[in-house]
Amino acid sequence: MVVDNPRRASFMGIPMKHISLVTLTFQNSALILIMHYSRIMPSTPGGRYLTSTAVFMNEVIKFAICSLIAFQDQSAKDGPRASWWTTASTVYNEVFKQDSWKLAIPAALYTLQNSLQYVAVSNLDAATFQVTYQLKILTTALFSVSLLGRKLSARRWISLILLTAGVAIVQLPSPSADAGGHSAKSTIRAIRDVLTGRSASYDGIHKDNDSSLQMNRSIGLLAVVIACTISGLAGVYFEKVLKGTSATLWVRNVQLSFYSLFPAFFIGVAWKDGAEIAKRGFFTGYNGVVWTAIAFQALGGIVVALCVNYADNIAKNFATSISIILSCIASIYFFEFVVSIQFLIGSSIVLFATYLYSRADSEKPVAYAPLEKTTTEPIYPSDSKQRVGNLRMNLAPSTALGAISPISERPRSPALFAKYAGEKRDD
Repeated sequence: MVVDNPRRASFMGIPMKHISLVTLTFQNSALILIMHYSRIMPSTPGGRYLTSTAVFMNEVIKFAICSLIAFQDQSAKDGPRASWWTTASTVYNEVFKQDSWKLAIPAALYTLQNSLQYVAVSNLDAATFQVTYQLKILTTALFSVSLLGRKLSARRWISLILLTAGVAIVQLPSPSADAGGHSAKSTIRAIRDVLTGRSASYDGIHKDNDSSLQMNRSIGLLAVVIACTISGLAGVYFEKVLKGTSATLWVRNVQLSFYSLFPAFFIGVAWKDGAEIAKRGFFTGYNGVVWTAIAFQALGGIVVALCVNYADNIAKNFATSISIILSCIASIYFFEFVVSIQFLIGSSIVLFATYLYSRADSEKPVAYAPLEKTTTEPIYPSDSKQRVGNLRMNLAPSTALGAISPISERPRSPALFAKYAGEKRDD
């Protein structure tokens, strides 16, 4: 991998920018679909898995992966002669600097955001969640203005208004909403029946028709709004804390993952679901789908970090927009999601607002090229008695005295020009 210039880095001849963007698009699309399915699929005999354990395992996996990458990154900097203990000590000292505790706040906020994502996907279809979750652009912008003192252009304010309007249109009730939900559940049961060979009259069918498969749209929408607010606050605070620091991208991710372990375990696992875990077990309800959802969520933070390092914000928003479209198509195919006219109009407005916001970010102030430097050379001897008619044009008349001027200045008047040339004017 070529890493001299992050923007030009490549892996096996493929630019890392393209790899990170394609991976982000696939990850964003697949994550929500898998998370949604893991929450509405038929539960195991021991019951459905607890989301607090999934959030904790997500942070454990992310911490392990980021620690390994940070170690490899530092090892490449130290060179082959450095021992693994020296490299590990360097990474440890970087991760646990005196001011590293400041990352505990955004880490706790990100943990809560991940927990709310599970609540949201449990009560909203994947396509609606993807569109509504773009409200994090609005919350991030508002916190940037209030906490960082940034100023937004008129185009960005317009894009934020359009974004809010688009999300509101998507949330408008449609007559086919209930039918879509029932169709999704019937599709889930059909997939299950194909995989397990069950018929529609098997003895335990009543267990799959319980209220746990019912989705509450209001709870899902509230969870998304709170998650977007937390996402914006955590992102802006994270940026404010890290200004002026020299920590690498992977060290920052190790710090975030490490400090996320504490709220995920003590608040989620021990306090919220401690009694249930003691009764049922930590990994009750886990299967391949659940582990895949956890792995994809852990991969998400790493892929976003790669996009920040190798791509830019415009490309990242473009990848997000493509993932929204893919999620909608997949929801129609796998969950028989019904695309209403409200959803079509609202999602189109959201996609346009996302493009408009990132396009405003790409515009740079007009840079005026500096004037070409004038080459000056002393063309007059110090005791010059030559006539002005023999002079070559020179924009720096001070050079007529035999000294090279540090700047280029135009003669103010012919009289001054004649004076510098040692010539008296007839007038």
